[in-house]
Amino acid sequence: QVQFVESGGGFVQPGGSLRFSCKTSGFAFSRYSIYWYRQAPGKERELFGSISPAGDSVYYIDSLKGRFTASRDNGENTVHLQMNNLKPEDTGVYYCKVPGLGSWGQGTQVTVSS
Repeated sequence: QVQFVESGGGFVQPGGSLRFSCKTSGFAFSRYSIYWYRQAPGKERELFGSISPAGDSVYYIDSLKGRFTASRDNGENTVHLQMNNLKPEDTGVYYCKVPGLGSWGQGTQVTVSS
């Protein structure tokens, strides 16, 4: 059974940091790019980044470049996202997923507020 289990969210003030993790199971993790999504209050879920199977190619939307850093551990079937200099507009529920595999996890809430 394919599963995505997100963790690492929390409440931080603007400029703070969080480390988002996604533990997966049920598929050949090292063969797939992993994609990150977030859903802000009142908005649709959006794709904001991805990491290649070997971890050597990462994509972020422009607003996150220089603030978010991705990594993956293929031995632990886990991806991590270090989120620095967080802004109020980063608030939302964060998810990881492989399109077409399994169902959405429960996500993890990130709240950035003063």
